[in-house]
Amino acid sequence: MARLTRAETQERNRAKVLDAARAEFAERGYREAKIDDIADRAELTRGAVYSNFPGKRALYFAVLADLAERVPVTAPEEPALTVREALAEVARAWVTRLPLATEDERQPSRLSMHLIPEILADEVTRRPYAQLMQLNAVLLGLAMERLRPPKEPDGRLVRLAESVLTVLQGATQLSAAAPGFVEPFNVIRVCEQLAGLDLGDRWAPAPLLPRVRETAEPWSPPPGTVDAIDAVGGGPARLERDGVVAVLGLHRLSAAEDAVRAAPAGAEVTAVVATGAPKELLPLARLVIAELSTCLRQAFPRPAWPRLRVVYDESGALAAAAGAAEPGDDTEVAVLVRSGRIVVRAEGYGAAHAAAQHP
Repeated sequence: MARLTRAETQERNRAKVLDAARAEFAERGYREAKIDDIADRAELTRGAVYSNFPGKRALYFAVLADLAERVPVTAPEEPALTVREALAEVARAWVTRLPLATEDERQPSRLSMHLIPEILADEVTRRPYAQLMQLNAVLLGLAMERLRPPKEPDGRLVRLAESVLTVLQGATQLSAAAPGFVEPFNVIRVCEQLAGLDLGDRWAPAPLLPRVRETAEPWSPPPGTVDAIDAVGGGPARLERDGVVAVLGLHRLSAAEDAVRAAPAGAEVTAVVATGAPKELLPLARLVIAELSTCLRQAFPRPAWPRLRVVYDESGALAAAAGAAEPGDDTEVAVLVRSGRIVVRAEGYGAAHAAAQHP
């Protein structure tokens, strides 16, 4: 039998730790689970667990992210033709994941009941979570706009999306805190009714002045990133194609909307999610975005999927290729790619907008 490479051994051990943690959280609950017991269940050392995950919270986020990304997604039999229909389907897909009142906290469906308390624990998780929710609102708003283009040139439906996500997230938290209180059918009806809400939403980019430089460097996605998956659509991200690639730290995710709004019609925009703490915070990003993207794919017809791809950059290789050698949570760097070459580099707050609108 051939010996495993170091990378293969690490991947196998990581999978064993995740399986063990999922079983431990389900059996004992997140609060009572111990790293030592997870290591014993995985038949690994405590050090092997910590070499993959910096702590129990990071492991918890990773377990929930894996479960969220594995939710079966079926294309709608009758694609939504209106925002009302689409929001009903998004809500329906969302509430089917909510735990039943008869299930106790040891059931797999209740694994996420400690998620919000862990996010609230400190600023390290609160601020990224706020930006992740904003990115979800942008994704949902862009999808709705494909079905119902705003009447005004600068109109948008992102605030409407924020209202929908408020209802859905509220239903999730109440299902955990007050079992039996949430009536799923009412949640679906509320989201349907929100479709007619006019919040007078307009897009206005902030007056930021990033550093912009024209260039003619070849653009070639680093090895290992060519097969990156788009977290929104679920397919290949195709990073080698022309368009805007914006490397955004977890505190700058809302800037993805600036790139989409400023880019010419039909131009592809990719948001590369980066952070200074990838082992803990990227699993949180994967979880939050997967919660919505799986619903989007089940509710909206493919032509209405948002014109924004999302890719995770755990190694930092994509960030480095775009000019951010040491990406952090406040990073905002963007490049404009044409005919396989980087023609513009932008750095600093407003970089995504500047690269996208460059003539």
